[in-house]
Amino acid sequence: MSSINTIPPDKLARLIGRPDSPVLIDVQTNEDFSFDPRLIPGSVRRPARFVSEWASEFAGRSAVVICQKGLKLSQGVTAWLRHLGISADALDGGALGWAKAGLPMVPEVKLPPRDAQGRTIWVTRARPKVDRIACPWLIRRFVDPTAVFLFVTPSEVIGVADRFEAAPFDIEGEGIFWSHRGERCTFDIMVEEFGLTTEPLLRLATIVRGADTARPDLAPEAPGLLAASLGLSRMYSDDLQQLEAGMALYDAFYRWCRDATGETHNWPAKKSGA
Repeated sequence: MSSINTIPPDKLARLIGRPDSPVLIDVQTNEDFSFDPRLIPGSVRRPARFVSEWASEFAGRSAVVICQKGLKLSQGVTAWLRHLGISADALDGGALGWAKAGLPMVPEVKLPPRDAQGRTIWVTRARPKVDRIACPWLIRRFVDPTAVFLFVTPSEVIGVADRFEAAPFDIEGEGIFWSHRGERCTFDIMVEEFGLTTEPLLRLATIVRGADTARPDLAPEAPGLLAASLGLSRMYSDDLQQLEAGMALYDAFYRWCRDATGETHNWPAKKSGA
């Protein structure tokens, strides 16, 4: 049974990936983190001893604090955050308990270098349609909620990646790690490489692949995703505005994949006069 001001792994797992998910703050020491250098999806790392200095970043949001075992570091940081007026809970069992439960974790080594603000930087071709909206959604919801996305002229993606230490994605070229592989699209690759192979995300990956690679036979929902994606691309001339609109689209598809695949909608439920 969880203690007061703690949250069990199974309950937290249901919150991750949602737009209203609490901010996840990993306060493991470098030594503890090196024991298993993987992150609970969507978490950011902060030093426990400086909590009073960085706490204001999360004012107005709820937080879950993660240390290695769910003991003194997360309990102490949680108490500090609450003292500063921030609603916070500690993850029961910490990162070790999460891993023991077999829940997904993101290998730190797979992430590109972070900038001075701790953000990962990504770059891809301008005028996104399917994959180039789906991948940023996945990163923002499950990998790095503060990630920056740069949309540039296709011929300049590699140059921008070099100059701004950004990770190029969804482009063709030798040595590009985050791109299509065979019949799989970039979203498939990110789900796999980031260790996010849960049933809902694998189901969503099939839909994205069908929409992105002209394979509507892969999932009945693929044509609908393609239609909505093309519609968004016509509605917005600004790629970042399109991305923000697309976040809600993928939030909806993800929640359907996770919670509503068995639900049907019939109207009218009963014929008049029957």
